Amino acid sequence: MIQVEGLTKLYGDFRAVADLSFGVRAGEIMGLVGPNGAGKTSTLRCLAGIIPATAGAIRIAGHALATEPLAAKQELAFFSDEPRLFDYLTVWQHLEFTARLYQVADAAVRGRELLAELDMADKADLLPAELSRGMKQKVALACGFMHAPRVMFFDEPLTGLDPLAIRRTKDLIVQRARAGAAIIISSHLLHLLEEVCSHVLILKRGVKVVHGTLEEIRAFAGDANASLEEVFIRLAGADAGQ
Repeated sequence: MIQVEGLTKLYGDFRAVADLSFGVRAGEIMGLVGPNGAGKTSTLRCLAGIIPATAGAIRIAGHALATEPLAAKQELAFFSDEPRLFDYLTVWQHLEFTARLYQVADAAVRGRELLAELDMADKADLLPAELSRGMKQKVALACGFMHAPRVMFFDEPLTGLDPLAIRRTKDLIVQRARAGAAIIISSHLLHLLEEVCSHVLILKRGVKVVHGTLEEIRAFAGDANASLEEVFIRLAGADAGQ
């Protein structure tokens, strides 16, 4: 579902990501972790087509992002750390606008189902200013789920959420993976990633340190019983505070 070969991203002379290759199959959730400045957000934005890669090949659900950008983007959803909503559109109008963009045939039915799933059926007529941080995140999730994407990218999706909202968001991500989506999550909340991820990729200064299942990266770190946080500190700890 997600295939990356030789991804490189340069900002002038600065190399944010270097020759990165990996894949994420349907039903898998990959945690993308690394110290600040490791290239995580640049990687996700390249994969989503928000910024252009300097070099490399990216395929989303069988579509080459470079030559079939519309077809590739039709299959994906990108969720940033801060929900970006329109000040003067209600919750329901956000869903209607998204449905028109993606030409969702059953938009009204789909929208009602999503609001019910997110416990927001009574919030449909509210504006963003009337919503809490967690509710705004739910609106962003509903908009992202509207076209049933097969590929999802989450950049720090749990930032600023209360414990109940964190649990609910994690459950929604797992449900989408079980339904066949390929998902990448970037987060510093390693203990939470450990609960939901089937695979982990650790970046350091834009270079892949290790990629594999949790068991494989624990073996790479030399401790089969280590937590993801312990593995991260061993493999990328020299930069962890930067």
